[in-house]
Amino acid sequence: MAESADLPTSSTSTVATGKKRSRFNIRTYFPVLLFIVLCFIFGVASDRFFTFGNAMIVLQQAVVLLVTALGMTFVVVGGSIDLSVGSIVAMSALAAAVASHSMGVAAIIPAMIVGTLCGTVNGVLFAKGKVPSFIATLGTMTVYRGIVLYWTRGAPEEITNDLFLAVFSGRTMGVPNSALIAVVIVIVIYIVFNNTVFGREVRAIGGGERVAILTGIRVDRVKLLMFVLLGLLSGLAGLLQGARVMAATAQLGIGLELDVIASVVVGGTPLTGGVGSIQGTILGVLIITVLSNGMNMMSVDPYLQSIVKGVVLVAAVFVTIDRTKIGIIK
Repeated sequence: MAESADLPTSSTSTVATGKKRSRFNIRTYFPVLLFIVLCFIFGVASDRFFTFGNAMIVLQQAVVLLVTALGMTFVVVGGSIDLSVGSIVAMSALAAAVASHSMGVAAIIPAMIVGTLCGTVNGVLFAKGKVPSFIATLGTMTVYRGIVLYWTRGAPEEITNDLFLAVFSGRTMGVPNSALIAVVIVIVIYIVFNNTVFGREVRAIGGGERVAILTGIRVDRVKLLMFVLLGLLSGLAGLLQGARVMAATAQLGIGLELDVIASVVVGGTPLTGGVGSIQGTILGVLIITVLSNGMNMMSVDPYLQSIVKGVVLVAAVFVTIDRTKIGIIK
């Protein structure tokens, strides 16, 4: 009798474990499934979607978003946020445009310096000044954009250096050079995130800052470096974006921060911090880019596209969020 009484309990436990594994698999593979579904829908809707030319367009469109989102992954995994990335991209593009006339390809240096300085200011305000990252970067977003507006007076700063444009916006065997540069950046960032002490410390701080302090991690230093890295990558993104449109404008990068955050979240990195992956961010960027590209090919109304993007973001968060690890939803 005792043995038979144990059977239902064992069976119930097995079913519960199966359901738990099922939910885990859905959360883990939802971004992949979403990407496949989007490709299938757009592939059926347009015979131009699965072409080499369109694939290169998608890659070119994804570069700026990808490079910036890689840096944002560190910040979000660390439990913070940065709203100023769009403005940093604009400032860096402006620095590259101004310097390109005399420096040519070497204009990458001032673009990286400007991005790094902006990221450093954000990091100091947050880590040392103890200003919440949301408020600190909301303020610097306005300041950085104001600097761009003041400098340009609303007029575009054109990039006319042929060598600069050939290196950063040209093509090699049909593949955009910007995409090749992005691949190199992805490899470096992947190694930093997964195989360095800094990457592990970022995840530790996002998972529990008080515990990280007790283990001897220099939390303020890591927080500062997170924003410096994001600033550096935003500087590179600004350079690539400026080269792509052959100018730096006051409107460059407006709204980019929303797409960047959406890409990171859709890729499976929760805003609560502690967990995340570079490959997930790459997938999130591809989802956002393919979604925009596919809707453009289908001539979807631009205003309706914003609604669709919002629905996809909410759906992705709803499915992938692990509610068992969150005590209170705020």
